[in-house]
Amino acid sequence: MRFTKPAWVAHKDTSIKGDQTKRLSIFSVHVHPDDSRIATGGLDAKVRIWSTKPILNEVSELSNKPPKALCSLTMHTGPVLCVRWAHSGRWLASGSDDQIVMIWDLDPSAKGKVWGSDEVNVEGWKPMKRLPGHESDVTDLAWSPGDRYLASVGLDSQVIVWCGFTLERLRKLDSHNGFVKGVCWDPVGEFLATQSDDRSVKIWRTTDWGLEAEVRKPFEDSPGSTFFRRLSWSPDGAHITASNATNNKGFVFIAAVISRNTWTSEISLVGHENTVEVACYNPHIFLRDPDGEVKTSNICSVVALGADDRSVSVWQTKSARPIIVAKEAFDRQIMDLSWSWDGLTLYAVSSDGTLGVFNFDPEELEGIAPFSAQKQYLHKFGFVPPPLPEGYSHTVPSQLAAAPMPAQQTGFDAQANGHGGERINKLVAKRKDKKRIQPTSIPSASVPEASSSSSAFRPPLSTSRVFDEPMPPPPSSMRLQPPPFSVSGPSSPPGSSMQMSSSFAAQDFSFDVDMERGMDVRIEALDDSASAAGKGKRKASAADLMDDGLKPSRPRTLGGDRPREQVVVKEIVGRTTAVVGVPNQWRPSGVLSVPPLLTYLSVKVEGSEDLVFEAKNSENADNFEVVLVKGKQTQWLDYLPSAVLALAATQVYCACATEDGSVNVYSPQGRRLMPTLSLGSPPAFFDGTKCALMAITASGMLYAWNVKKRSTFFPPVSVQPLLEPPGRSILSAFVRPNGAPVIQVSNGVAYSYDTSLSSWIKLSERWWAAGSDAWQGRQRANSQVAARGVVSCIEGELRNPRPGEEGYVEPDQARPGWWNIAMTLGHLETKLHAAKSVESPQEFKQVLLVYAKKIADEGFRGKAEELIKELFGPVYWRPGKDDSWSPTVLGFSKRDLLREVLNVFARSRTLTKLAMDWQDTLKKASVDE
Repeated sequence: MRFTKPAWVAHKDTSIKGDQTKRLSIFSVHVHPDDSRIATGGLDAKVRIWSTKPILNEVSELSNKPPKALCSLTMHTGPVLCVRWAHSGRWLASGSDDQIVMIWDLDPSAKGKVWGSDEVNVEGWKPMKRLPGHESDVTDLAWSPGDRYLASVGLDSQVIVWCGFTLERLRKLDSHNGFVKGVCWDPVGEFLATQSDDRSVKIWRTTDWGLEAEVRKPFEDSPGSTFFRRLSWSPDGAHITASNATNNKGFVFIAAVISRNTWTSEISLVGHENTVEVACYNPHIFLRDPDGEVKTSNICSVVALGADDRSVSVWQTKSARPIIVAKEAFDRQIMDLSWSWDGLTLYAVSSDGTLGVFNFDPEELEGIAPFSAQKQYLHKFGFVPPPLPEGYSHTVPSQLAAAPMPAQQTGFDAQANGHGGERINKLVAKRKDKKRIQPTSIPSASVPEASSSSSAFRPPLSTSRVFDEPMPPPPSSMRLQPPPFSVSGPSSPPGSSMQMSSSFAAQDFSFDVDMERGMDVRIEALDDSASAAGKGKRKASAADLMDDGLKPSRPRTLGGDRPREQVVVKEIVGRTTAVVGVPNQWRPSGVLSVPPLLTYLSVKVEGSEDLVFEAKNSENADNFEVVLVKGKQTQWLDYLPSAVLALAATQVYCACATEDGSVNVYSPQGRRLMPTLSLGSPPAFFDGTKCALMAITASGMLYAWNVKKRSTFFPPVSVQPLLEPPGRSILSAFVRPNGAPVIQVSNGVAYSYDTSLSSWIKLSERWWAAGSDAWQGRQRANSQVAARGVVSCIEGELRNPRPGEEGYVEPDQARPGWWNIAMTLGHLETKLHAAKSVESPQEFKQVLLVYAKKIADEGFRGKAEELIKELFGPVYWRPGKDDSWSPTVLGFSKRDLLREVLNVFARSRTLTKLAMDWQDTLKKASVDE
């Protein structure tokens, strides 16, 4: 076995120039079925495609033939968490933090320099279809056998099944009660398995999408902190190996092997010292006796595990011990694994931003069987898959396989999705008559426009390429080939299959039946606007000829046919807003005032440029409505029984609070995410950000909800303590993404509520202006607020106290000798707690270093030692061994912060020796870890 880590395979932070470019985490890797290339997805929101030959062949690496980096795909707006090639090798699916699944197709015209970058794409891949549907991060993807289906899972607890041909959404499975972080298909095609943070693996039937079984026992004590729970199904269909399982009440980390049909886990793969993050089976079955026949008693499998202990292990099911264990092969946890289709190479990626490759000799993986043997063996299950949509196939008709195919473009005919099944009208461009396009019916595997939306991605001409599933090994033509569905046995010379599939020329990355250039039907990989920007007039396409010459209409939505109306904004007088549900005799003296009742309210959706959430209240009290609009077009609307007083809108939800004390929360598509909340009083303050929503009612009760989880951050709490003694009032209130409210009161204090302490806490107060050297007050201009942290913004709104106000100190008033030092240290300590409460990590780090410098300047050794011990933690603490101490704060490693604090102490005159001693201790602890 040979192990290599090519340094040139990296997702880098392009914002940093020069030699100090930072490697970003790689979350996923997958090998193309012809073994010639791999795809990776990373924190830079890009999908990158790399040649495998330079990884496995040193001569090829030195000569850069073929090129190492083939393509960089940049349509995602968030980190790419999963990449998966279709079994046909024709499409690539990617899932991201941006909640989108993207389908990519080869486009020879997309080669060239990447716009806005120094990168050059040797081959071109373009987005063919964008699959929205998830409401949070897409964590894992899997293509079913034969690419009949594509399954996607995400942090919205949803499992979505898409058609592998039309790419339309077929079914949404929502039985999980936690983040879904892994998905795999039964190689027989009978079942789908998913794994979730709700500590279960669920098995779904593909015949009716019902729940076949639920496995919980191995995961009862599993930690919920892993990034993924990637599971894998053995190629013989007999077992599922699931990650993130434990034995012995959570003290032993294992991978659980679940048996088919009984759905029990009697076998455990034990040995990793931390949570197993990913399991991945070798695609081949193996024979215990290579000379024996293919039967159940003679079959075994090979599975690889990647764990948070930074190691990779490879197991063969006929042995109780692993074949290899690569300890500390990476600097951080393993994120994904993928086997090559010849079964001899294992690729692993880590959050440290590196790729590791394990290349085995055939003798080391003895008994490898060809795919034909696996296909024959799987027939014994007797499962008959559902019929394909009529007119769709991933196989090449025999009469077309020998002849080159003309350029084609696809579209639905009048019977599409009707009672007559799915058919395709193929539009064949005639070369001699450039003014006409003749539609003719041809059975093919082309992909139609799966959405009627004008903004849907339109497949390029090359998508009419079809593939023969059982095909011979790829020839040595220098082009991207369909996947091989059989490999040579153990007697083949090492590396021969690899050499054939990965030798391709740099300047000719295209399918064998690549479409000829210069055809009359323009290749359109994106929407109409992209072609309109090209040269000359846009040629007619299939979409133009649909429905008797009419273009597809915009999808129907609630109120979508109504144009945006202009409403005069004015206050509705003569109708008083009562404080509902609070009897007069019990009403507190500090009841808050309610916003004025207006005919029109609006708020821009957080993070959007053109989405606006509006409310309209009729003056005669007969119509109250909320509307989401984009530009001049209504997206959806709803009617309410009471006038709207306040609005909040983010990318996750739209919410409104009404005069009768109710709160309605909608999804971005206008569905009610939660039941109508009845608070008993109309809102005095109403705010939202990301998943958090906050309301302070006129009766003085504070509510904070996590909309994504449909739960509350903490029980309702009264703001009355903040308004005592009488006469105080709330000047402003907003909520942080972690649910922490920030309330500024007229006494010059900003408060928040600490759930762990069940108490109101002071984030900051203008009294610090009387003596703290760290007080910044109303800084700079408001235009620079975005560049400052939230705590600095809070202090910026707390003006210095005036004579007669609380906290005012006369300029010439005598002060104690230690006044400024005590005030400065107290202020910085308060800012540290405030930054933790509102989750502002950068401010926390900045204030911590200022605080350390102040301690060092004053030579306070006792305070310095206390701070060091707090950040260092228990001397003998080890990851995963002791949960009594948390090694991180706001996403920072405490010991990494300690290194920077010790650097500050080392530069002082009084704490140098202390800092050097602890630096040595910290270095030894890092080595031991």
